Amino acid sequence: MALRQLAAAAATIVMLGVAHHVVAEDRLVRTPSEFPEAMRRSQPGDRVILADGEWRDFQILFTGTGRAGAPITLTGQTPGGVVLSGQSNLRMAGEHLVVSNLVFRDGWSPTGEVVSFRQSRTRRANNSRVTGVVIDGFSKPQRDESDNWVAMYGRHNRFDHNQLMGKTNAGATLVVVRDAEQGLENRHLIDHNYFGRRPNLGSNGGETIRIGTSHDSESDSFTVVTANWFEHCDGEVEIISNKSGSNVYRGNVFFESQGALVLRHGDGNTVEDNVFIGNGVDNTGGVRVINRRNTVRNNYLENLRGRGFGSALTIMHGVPNSPLNRYVQVDQAVIENNTIVDAAEIFLGAGMDQERSAAPVNSRMANNLIVNRDGRDPIRILGDMSGIHFSGNVQSPPPNHALPGFDGREVTVARGRGRLLAPEGLDGVGARRDLQFVSKSAVGVDWYPKESRSAALDSGRVQAVQPGEDTLTRAVHAAAAGDRLQLEAGQYVVNQVLALDRALTVQGPADGEATITFSRPTLFEIERGGSLKLSNLNVSGDAAPDAAGNAVIRAREGAAGYRLEIDNARFRDMKVNRAFSLFAAGPRTLAEMIRLEAVTVEGATGSVIAAHADTQDLGTYNAEQVVISDSTFRDIAGPAIDLYRGGTDESTFGPRLTLTGSTFDRVGATGVEPGAVKLHGVQRAELTGNRFVASGPVRFHRQVGEPLLIWAGNEGAALDSNVDAVEAAR
Repeated sequence: MALRQLAAAAATIVMLGVAHHVVAEDRLVRTPSEFPEAMRRSQPGDRVILADGEWRDFQILFTGTGRAGAPITLTGQTPGGVVLSGQSNLRMAGEHLVVSNLVFRDGWSPTGEVVSFRQSRTRRANNSRVTGVVIDGFSKPQRDESDNWVAMYGRHNRFDHNQLMGKTNAGATLVVVRDAEQGLENRHLIDHNYFGRRPNLGSNGGETIRIGTSHDSESDSFTVVTANWFEHCDGEVEIISNKSGSNVYRGNVFFESQGALVLRHGDGNTVEDNVFIGNGVDNTGGVRVINRRNTVRNNYLENLRGRGFGSALTIMHGVPNSPLNRYVQVDQAVIENNTIVDAAEIFLGAGMDQERSAAPVNSRMANNLIVNRDGRDPIRILGDMSGIHFSGNVQSPPPNHALPGFDGREVTVARGRGRLLAPEGLDGVGARRDLQFVSKSAVGVDWYPKESRSAALDSGRVQAVQPGEDTLTRAVHAAAAGDRLQLEAGQYVVNQVLALDRALTVQGPADGEATITFSRPTLFEIERGGSLKLSNLNVSGDAAPDAAGNAVIRAREGAAGYRLEIDNARFRDMKVNRAFSLFAAGPRTLAEMIRLEAVTVEGATGSVIAAHADTQDLGTYNAEQVVISDSTFRDIAGPAIDLYRGGTDESTFGPRLTLTGSTFDRVGATGVEPGAVKLHGVQRAELTGNRFVASGPVRFHRQVGEPLLIWAGNEGAALDSNVDAVEAAR
């Protein structure tokens, strides 16, 4: 009897097990209308599979309740085969959800997020994962229209092996959003992602990662950011903006990225085992320290060119009794066993002014190795550093400063197994000798390129163009991205504005002349995605209409990250009305580079470069870098170069101007405020070897930060500047 009862019980257990076992199912979805029903039927362990193809204007709401080890998954049929375009995005909410193998490109999100770990304020995703997702150039058209590509809400979520590149509008690429309602201890993991090119935004709001905000910065997030690549992430001075406590940044690579990892708000954070490689690129930085109990250890930093707030290592002054949105005094910081090689600057005491008057206290800087093979001492000191205990640091060559705790000696460094430089015969100082960094191939995805899809100038075919009326117009319309239009000698008449949403080169012949005239207010108009190179050309404005504000080249509102390059070209007869310029930037535009070499401009009622459209004094500007060499500007009514950056925001790098070997003849000599060159808020200006004849002064107005003016070998020009002589010569 007992045996029969035991057998019956065993059979019942088996039947119950069968009744509760659900075989995981795959549901292939071919249209957006099929998706809700597939989601409704999904159980733990199931997969909803989007069929390969383009899914345009598809706003995905992915919800469900999976289990640990049996998540509900949303994935593409094949990696990279599903492209979400147009007005598309993804929201997810529930427990144990996984998203994978999707591509967002050729559009932008209609909301404030592309991928969001929540459906609403009350419905969030927890214990969920996004992996193998690509977001490529999925930016809103206007650079000041803000969104976040990825917003992490909830708790215990993971974002890994994804690829994000090409964001050109305001807003962080990835944010961790925190509030008391969801719980402030997020405990997210962000790992093995590839964060690719993020062009200079030209304003605040261009971070690649931001964790928290100043409002909730006194609480802990416990988020870990590890083994990610940041390559050419140049949006603003803060590549990572930490604004919460107890986060860990470990084993990441920052490659040729302008800016720094900034401990902006929050206490008790750790920055360790990271590698920063600048390769001499301007504005490449390391770590900026603010707040309390933050630790920076065992990091490797090489050939970083950043200065000021974006130097290789920056320790800031704070604000006494600082409000949440300002700068908390550095207290109990530990900075130890870091290796810094060939840095432009290490800035101790940055930001000291009447407001930021609280020097670091109760802090320690020990066993760091600083080597500058060019013989320079990179350490810059501002204010009282007695609140930092310095010990066991080694500096080569011996330092010029008088800080204690630095042993000056000659140190030889060599590449080790991890391809990083390490000192010979010097133990216990600098980063660990076995420090290695995650490879680029181990992050992101292996089925989508990590390079930008946009074609560069001169990267396509060469197309021959014959002289005549609108022959150039037709050639421009037919040209593909990166093409070069090779003009033969002769006359070209253009009767349309030539709009450029792609890179294009127009080049004249090596022998003979190609001359272009145009009958519209503008010859070339650079739009979003466009860039332009002109070479060996003559351009006349005498056929342009009698309208104020004509321009040979104009950047249309929304154009960002573009390049304008002109060499061996002549522009003349731009006098049919007032303010006729060679180049005019539209509002809310930003050139990555404007370069003029061996360019002659004769007779213009406006400027050569008019980049002063954003005058709201919000820290925005129209050109990141302007380089002019060996050029001649004659009979120009306005300033030849007019660059404007207003406001007091400190998060940007530019504008920057390099002007060498050029002649200004009767330029900007009249008007209410005469000026051959007007630079307002420009952060770096280098003017050397230029000649000014019967022209207005060069005006350099300091607006914010520590602008650098280099002035040497210029003949015949008066300098009107509010930068004192020490700064001008630094």
